[in-house]
Amino acid sequence: MNITLDMYQTIAVAVVVLMIGAFLKKRISFLQKFCIPAPVIGGLLFAILTLVLYMTGVAVIDFDDTLKEVCMVFFFTSVGFQANLKVLKSGGKSLIVFLFLVIMLIVMQNFSAIGLANLIGLDSLTGMTTGSIPMVGGHGTAGAFGPVLEDFGVQGATTVCTAAATFGLIAGSLMGGPVGNRLIKKHNLIATIKTEDDSLLVEEEEKHERHFSMYAPAVFQLIIAVGLGTVVSDLLSLTGMTFPIYIGAMIVAAIMRNIGEYTGKITIHMGEINDLGGICLSLFLGIAMITLKLWQLADLALPLIILLAGQVVLMFIFSYFVVFNIMGRDYDAAVLAAGTCGFGMGATPNAMANMQAICEKYAPSVKAYLIVPIVGSLFADFLNSLTITFFINCI
Repeated sequence: MNITLDMYQTIAVAVVVLMIGAFLKKRISFLQKFCIPAPVIGGLLFAILTLVLYMTGVAVIDFDDTLKEVCMVFFFTSVGFQANLKVLKSGGKSLIVFLFLVIMLIVMQNFSAIGLANLIGLDSLTGMTTGSIPMVGGHGTAGAFGPVLEDFGVQGATTVCTAAATFGLIAGSLMGGPVGNRLIKKHNLIATIKTEDDSLLVEEEEKHERHFSMYAPAVFQLIIAVGLGTVVSDLLSLTGMTFPIYIGAMIVAAIMRNIGEYTGKITIHMGEINDLGGICLSLFLGIAMITLKLWQLADLALPLIILLAGQVVLMFIFSYFVVFNIMGRDYDAAVLAAGTCGFGMGATPNAMANMQAICEKYAPSVKAYLIVPIVGSLFADFLNSLTITFFINCI
């Protein structure tokens, strides 16, 4: 039996799945501890249900995912608004150095994924499904680039990317605390703890205050960025390269944000835009998760394990040896290493959870609490999308 849902019914099912996921997350400590997103929780359960229906021949459910693309574009536009160059400049040398380390991590994740894939007989694009798309990118980027890889002939790419992103959330959360704790004990870093100025952190938080009356202007700013972004995307397509549909909107949003920061002529309502972006991300993930076809993972089960194991090894080596040594070999560097494991394989909330566990045991690290959210939330997704696009077009 075939069941076909239109776009209104599809998004309604997605919202129900979100609500179920949120309900379960509040009541299951494991899900809270590892910061598993509510759409992933509810969506995975629904995907298992559709798998059972498919395998038993009871029913096949077809969805109209038109609104998935709309929500995706609005979410990544909100990410573009985060790219504040003034904050990057004000953050000093350490913030800029850490940003370059993140770019290095993104590149290494993709090279590692492609190299391992070729080693075990898979093509490079299939390898990309376990690279920076699900690792640094997380579920949002996985849902965005999965269909792009499918257009290039990678069957089940969205499902594989989503599975890899879920694995990364858990692995990054499990790894971060032990890495930071080991570095602190091995190098006796308690003596290097120092108090730092947190004024930039406070100033940036103030810009993210919410005002009820500003949600409408925030929506208008998002819509303008999306509209102008279509023109930029059309111009980029003339190069003959393949770009994700949201790339133009991200670029326009970043330009609008920095014009506002440097001229003072535009007030960008960042708190409200963050909230709206978060809602769009939840809806996007909800639709992406309910449309997963888990049976497409069967042929890639063993290769997926090998590729993901490679990412875990890379993350450990990179955080323990590269981040720690380059960021100063002190207490702050150890906390940063723990945070890198979190957003380098999952998401910024996982990074914050990792650092909080370390800081609660030893002492606060203002430097780490400043750098990781700014780079992880404001710049990582933006730069990752550009890097992934470059890799896809080069393969």
